[in-house]
Amino acid sequence: MVAAPQKIVISGYYGFRNSGDEAVLQSILIALKRQADSAGIAIEPVVLSIDPEWTTATYGVKSVHRMKLGEVRRALSESSGLISGGGSLLQDVTSSKSIPYYLGIIKLAQWMGKPTFIYAQGIGPLNRKLFHPFIKSVFRKCKYVSVRDEQSRKLLQKIGLAAEKIEVVPDPVMGLSLPEGEAEAITESPSLPVIGISVRFWEADRRELNAIAEGLRQASVAQPLHLRFLPFHLPSDNEASRYTMELLGKDLEGNGGRVSICENAVHPQHMLREVEQCDVLIGMRLHSLIYAAGQRVPLIGISYDPKIDHFLDRIQCDPVGSTDALESEKLASKIIQLLREGAEWQQERESLISMLVQEAEAPARKIAQYLSHKG
Repeated sequence: MVAAPQKIVISGYYGFRNSGDEAVLQSILIALKRQADSAGIAIEPVVLSIDPEWTTATYGVKSVHRMKLGEVRRALSESSGLISGGGSLLQDVTSSKSIPYYLGIIKLAQWMGKPTFIYAQGIGPLNRKLFHPFIKSVFRKCKYVSVRDEQSRKLLQKIGLAAEKIEVVPDPVMGLSLPEGEAEAITESPSLPVIGISVRFWEADRRELNAIAEGLRQASVAQPLHLRFLPFHLPSDNEASRYTMELLGKDLEGNGGRVSICENAVHPQHMLREVEQCDVLIGMRLHSLIYAAGQRVPLIGISYDPKIDHFLDRIQCDPVGSTDALESEKLASKIIQLLREGAEWQQERESLISMLVQEAEAPARKIAQYLSHKG
C-alpha cells in the first residue's frame, strides 16, 4: 500500500513577483521532489502566498493566502511540518513587520505540535535587539536550522543559538538549472557581447544608477555591446532599468551597440535563461548574481547590503564598488576585463561553484530524511 503524501507548508516572500524569491521557491520545490523520491516518500507542498491563484498556476502546487489566518491554520493542521525560507526573511531593514510575521508563522506551527525547519535563510541585518530573544526562542524549538552564509550563523550564535544547531548551506537558487532543451537563444544580436544588468533603486539621489550608466557608456565606447536590462523585482526594477536606459540615450546604437530590456520574465526559469545568454552580468540584486554564478557567467557585484558581500566572498569575488561610492571608470574597466578573461574567471571558480551547486539541496535532503523516519 502506497503511503499518502505528506503535506509540508512553505512560508516565504512568495507571490510578490520578485524573481529572486520566486527562484528560491522554485529551487525548494525541485529539491524537495528530488530528495523525497530518493527517500521513498511523497511530499505535497502547500505554499503561503500573497497571490495563491498565481502561485498555483505558476508552480502547479497548492497555495493558501499568507495573510488569512484561518487558511494558514487549516493548512498547518493538515500538514506534517513547516518550512520557513529561504531568502532574507528575518531582517528589519526593509520593514519592521517582517520578523514578527515570519516568526509568528513558525510559532503557530510549533504551538500546533508541528516540526519546523529553517531553510537556507539569510539572517539580518537585525537593528532592533528586542527581536533577538524571540528569534532565539523560536529557533531553539526548530528541528533543523540552516542559513546561507557564515555571517548568518555567527549572528544566530551571538543571539544565543548553539553552533551545533546551525548548518551553513548555499542559497537554494545555486541548485536551480534550466530544464533540458530549454537553453534557447534569447537575444537578437548574437554577434554582440551581451552584458546583463540587474539594477534597483537604492540611493535617494540615484548616484549608483548614474554611475552604472556612465560605466556602461564608457565600456560601449571601447567596443559595441548589447546591454540587456533584467528587472528582477516588478515593477520597481523596470522603473530603475528604464531610468538607467534613458541616461544612456541613443548614442550607443549609433556606435553599433544595442540596448534592450526583458520586462516579462516572471517565472524564475525564464529569467535564468536570460542570464545564461549573457557574457557578463552586472548585478545589484543578490539572485541575479546567484543565477550568473550557477550558469558560470562572469559577474560584477555592486554592494548595497551585506548579503551581496557575503555571497561574493563565497565565490572569491569582490564587489566593484558600493551604491554610495561607485566609480564608473572602474566598472567600465571590469566589464572589458571580464569580456577578455571570461574563460579564466570560469576556470578559477569551477570547482568552488560546482560544490555550492551540489550542496544546495542539503536542507531538502535533511527534511526528506526526517519525514521518512517520522512516517
